[in-house]
Amino acid sequence: MRGEKMQREMEEQPAVLAAGYPRYREALRGLEGRRFSTVVLAARGSSDHAALYARYLLEIRLGIPVSLAAPSVVTRYGRTIRYPENTLMVGISQSGAAPDVAELLTAARAAGVVTVGVTNTEGSRLATVTEHDVLLGAGPETSVAATKTYSTSLLAVRALVDALAESTDAPALPDDAWVGRARDAAAEVAGAVVRCTPLFALGRGYAYATANEQALKLMECALLSCKAYSTADFEHGPKALAGAGSAAIAFGGSHEGLAEQGCEILVAPESGAPEEDRPFWDAIFAQWIALHAARARGLDPDVPRHLKKVTETR
Repeated sequence: MRGEKMQREMEEQPAVLAAGYPRYREALRGLEGRRFSTVVLAARGSSDHAALYARYLLEIRLGIPVSLAAPSVVTRYGRTIRYPENTLMVGISQSGAAPDVAELLTAARAAGVVTVGVTNTEGSRLATVTEHDVLLGAGPETSVAATKTYSTSLLAVRALVDALAESTDAPALPDDAWVGRARDAAAEVAGAVVRCTPLFALGRGYAYATANEQALKLMECALLSCKAYSTADFEHGPKALAGAGSAAIAFGGSHEGLAEQGCEILVAPESGAPEEDRPFWDAIFAQWIALHAARARGLDPDVPRHLKKVTETR
């Protein structure tokens, strides 16, 4: 069956997430209650979308200004960054092999920045260069598409924010029943996803990370061109393209007027989870959409065209 590995790893997510959160908090015990003046996040691909989620968590819950790093400033242009005093840098790389992310954190640590590495690979390059190492513990992920390593990356940064805030409130996490609901709901909209063009993924705030991850999953798994937008940015021009024959996969927020323009609006089933926890739930729905769409197009997302599991950029 096409995408068999991807499906199996998607279905493992509730158990992996439930087991992961206590371990992540333990790994971050040394940062409990620490106060930082700024946070820098470094990541690529799906990990970059987990960083987007982290940005909203940090700024909303802790009021700390957050920057998304451009690693090539250091690795390609050879510049030295003057970080503000009391800066925290978090690198996220599911494989831990990303040279640019590791080099950026190495340079930052040498400059006195507190560093955290989030990776699924014990002993990886990222894990060895950071002061605090958070091992996702998702187990082997053999499908090229990041599924359980993406959702556990989301949970790891949630654990980081909880540690900094000294919070004792555990997140609401999806269960096996949700995996089935998300599968069935995604199957109902997959036809429109394959049929419609242009195709958009929309979200705002915490949901913006999910919109970006949805677009990436559709491109890499189903070879469908999909553009992610903040629902606010979408109003500033791109909305003009949302006419008859188009579709928008919407994760929360307002999509007023789109249906009247002829755009088909596709939404995830209601999870009932708090807004900041919905990315754990909606990510599974987004993964199912990509898998159903790939199968409908006769593609195998376990062996996507022109892609490999570990991508190394510098």
